[in-house]
Amino acid sequence: MFGPKKKLTHARILVIDDEADLVSTVQCHLRWYHYDVITATDGKEGLEKAVSEKPDLILLDISMPVMSGHEVLEHLRKHPDLKDVPVIMLTALCEAKDIATASSYGIADYVTKPFDFTELVEKIANALENKKTLNNV
Repeated sequence: MFGPKKKLTHARILVIDDEADLVSTVQCHLRWYHYDVITATDGKEGLEKAVSEKPDLILLDISMPVMSGHEVLEHLRKHPDLKDVPVIMLTALCEAKDIATASSYGIADYVTKPFDFTELVEKIANALENKKTLNNV
């Protein structure tokens, strides 16, 4: 009722978004569910933190300064240590072309703002569970 049915305790989630209030709110909610949260405020910083922190999952906005979410995805999918990290797009963009571009990089899910936190946490739990299942095959 108050949380996801499936949860990987202490999974590390990297939130990459240039909206400070949103990042703070998402961070607070995810910590309540016992996730370790790392944040970045633009695509370049996000990519650097992904390389250094090796998160279990990334929440990624598309429209950001310095480097867009699509550019971050392109770099992630080429990086040997990050190519299989599940990415959930968390963005205000809901055009078919944006969804198609993100989907072409094998994202785990696409969530548009505004969003429901319970639904987001469930999608995170499912993506982490799918990653765990794939790693055990």
